[in-house]
Amino acid sequence: MLPWSPDSCLLICICGCSPVYRGALSLSLFVQYQEDASDIKDMSKYKPHILLSQENTQIRDLQQENRELWVSLEEHQDALELIMSKYRKQMLQLMVAKKAVDAEPVLKAHQSHSAEIESQIDRICEMGEVMRKAVQVDDDQFCKIQEKLAQLELENKELRELLSISSESLQVKKENPVHTASQGIK
Repeated sequence: MLPWSPDSCLLICICGCSPVYRGALSLSLFVQYQEDASDIKDMSKYKPHILLSQENTQIRDLQQENRELWVSLEEHQDALELIMSKYRKQMLQLMVAKKAVDAEPVLKAHQSHSAEIESQIDRICEMGEVMRKAVQVDDDQFCKIQEKLAQLELENKELRELLSISSESLQVKKENPVHTASQGIK
């Protein structure tokens, strides 16, 4: 049995015995390299635009998939929370059925906790309503201030017009006596 395979021996013989073959082999590799380089060069003319549009499309697809996964995760968490809530309730009922005396404190704690949560929710809703009313009052007051400001600007404009008319008529009166007095002297 030979230590080398026939293929490896053939390769060693071909590569080692003929420098002409090695030159031809390197020449064919060089030609292949040049063809590949020209192909890459031709592709690079169009590549940035194509790559950018492909990457943008892939990014949009990934973002959409990400949003869908988040929605799915939230739905699963909500479902798991509902299941766990029902599980806890059933376990409490089972404990009450087995040991009514032992489960009573746990049930009372659960009920008091539920009542506390409900009262906090009610307080949050009340605070939200107060905040809505405060915003509405602020908006109403802002509108009133804006109306008053517009009204004052209009009055100011009218008063300025009256003042200019008054000062013009006063100037005319001052000029007329001087003018009539100079005509009387002539």
